[in-house]
Amino acid sequence: MLKRYVACVEYDGSGFSGWQTQQHGVRTVQQTVERALSRVANQPTAIITAGRTDTGVHASHQVIHFESEASRTEFAWCRGTNRFLDQDVRLQWVAEIDPEFHARFSALTRSYRFVIYNSSIASALYRKYSTHEFRPLDVALMQSAASALIGEHDFSSFRAAGCQAHSPVRNMHKIELNSSGSWIWFDVTANAFLQHMVRNIAGCLIEIGCQKRKVEWMSEVLEYRDRTMGGITAPPNGLYLTGVQYPKEFVLPSSKRDVAFWAD
Repeated sequence: MLKRYVACVEYDGSGFSGWQTQQHGVRTVQQTVERALSRVANQPTAIITAGRTDTGVHASHQVIHFESEASRTEFAWCRGTNRFLDQDVRLQWVAEIDPEFHARFSALTRSYRFVIYNSSIASALYRKYSTHEFRPLDVALMQSAASALIGEHDFSSFRAAGCQAHSPVRNMHKIELNSSGSWIWFDVTANAFLQHMVRNIAGCLIEIGCQKRKVEWMSEVLEYRDRTMGGITAPPNGLYLTGVQYPKEFVLPSSKRDVAFWAD
């Protein structure tokens, strides 16, 4: 009997060429997870994801679904798959789910966290897991600027040139900045994101935080609807997919897993 399963995937993106399987054989998260699941199922097993991530981007709570006729418990799916995975990717849980569930199309919101290490000297330990900014950043200015992005807008100024989304309109539910010592991070939630959208927002916030640009510049960039008028694209290593929310009728073990490793 064919059953549908949902799973949470955590991965360190620094060793992968993004999420999506590619024809030229580079290492990707999708290819790696599908290969491990297929070994547990003893047959080819394809996965569908809530959202693709770029090269170098991490995830604490990526959501996938897959189907299989193999008779396995949820525990066996999770532990068995992890046995065949490298240490930089893990299934955190697996659960049988309603056949109507779809990891991508059923999702209501996605959440990301972007982490900045704000210090005059870069970190040797966290270089793959945060974006370094040597100029002092004013978090209050960054938060004030970020508030202009809340709501439904045309985010063309924040989408990559190669973005394949049919529409640039997205509904931003939340963007909140916090800091601790040398660490600054912001959490952002929207119905969906365009390619490089969070990294392009981060690039603008950094320029405002170091007072190279005024707070009002964020609103101006949004209104331009032109990527060339925005700031730089921040590096991918500070970005984490931390949560995907679904309708309540789909009962999942969890909807979010935060990341935190800062201490001074």
